[in-house]
Amino acid sequence: MPIHSTYLYRSRFFTDLQRKKKYQFETMSTLTVPSQIPSVSEDCEQLRKAFSGWGTNEGLIISILAHRNAAQRKLIREQYAETYGEDLLKALDKELSNDFERLVLLWTLEPAERDALLANEATKRWTSSNQVLMEIACTRSSNQLLQARQAYHARFKKSLEEDVAYHTSGDFRKLLLPLVSSYRYEGDEVNMTIAKSEAKILHEKISDKAYSDEDLIRILATRSKAQINATLNHYKDAFGNDINKDLKTDPKDEYLALLRATVKCLIRPEKYFEKVLRLAINRQGTDEGALTRVVATRAEVDMKKIKEEYHKRSSVPLDRAIVKDTRGDYEKMLLALVGYEDA
Repeated sequence: MPIHSTYLYRSRFFTDLQRKKKYQFETMSTLTVPSQIPSVSEDCEQLRKAFSGWGTNEGLIISILAHRNAAQRKLIREQYAETYGEDLLKALDKELSNDFERLVLLWTLEPAERDALLANEATKRWTSSNQVLMEIACTRSSNQLLQARQAYHARFKKSLEEDVAYHTSGDFRKLLLPLVSSYRYEGDEVNMTIAKSEAKILHEKISDKAYSDEDLIRILATRSKAQINATLNHYKDAFGNDINKDLKTDPKDEYLALLRATVKCLIRPEKYFEKVLRLAINRQGTDEGALTRVVATRAEVDMKKIKEEYHKRSSVPLDRAIVKDTRGDYEKMLLALVGYEDA
């Protein structure tokens, strides 16, 4: 095959792969965008109207922002700033409050900006039970994580890596720093020889309780998700247990909890997010921070799968759980983003 033909074939292959991934994201998204939407300037005009007068028209804000995708929201922000000389986020910040404000602001940010903000908050308030840094590092694509790191530079005038290194320590730093620095291969190719040898390495390290061993961390922090999946499948076939079962020797150990969550995020992110939601919406009270973060970051990605997992695990639809535990405009915005039909 001539070189230019090979190039064209590869270009088509990667374009097809990108289309396939884009289609998968779209079909797993719960965001509902009307087939015909107003012009960007009309949306801006309506948002301006929602901020005018004696009170804020929260319903109008929800009807627009909760039903526009990331590209459309970016255009609205740009047009709003150009037309009215004010950042839309600042206008929203002035008009809204509490959990509703937090959800609308996170949702309106571009995904990379949003991840940078969440990561910065996680470093500042970091505790050993905080899994947000790992969540961002392991559930985003390589390009999305790179864009988040670039957005972090632009907004905070320093690197995410230096903040993670500064605010964490010990085993947590050993794991988190390579995770947030990673740029994994995104293809589906798998090397079964490597899968078998690295499954053996993982089993040896876990058997020796060497949970922060550099090879164990190297495998989880650098291998492609497809390769890790193959390795962990072989681990179960060869040694009889899911790796996470072998990592549960001490349920109270927060480093092991982070390690288990890392594995889950890399191979079954919907199961990880389902658990975050289940713990956020419970009888003891609602963790609005976690609920807001998951809905704002996953509605456009894989919320359909997360909802299915939630229903399967809790025997209650997610939207019903949201209705039971939240109120007012916050509830309405959440329901709109998770695809509740009456929202």
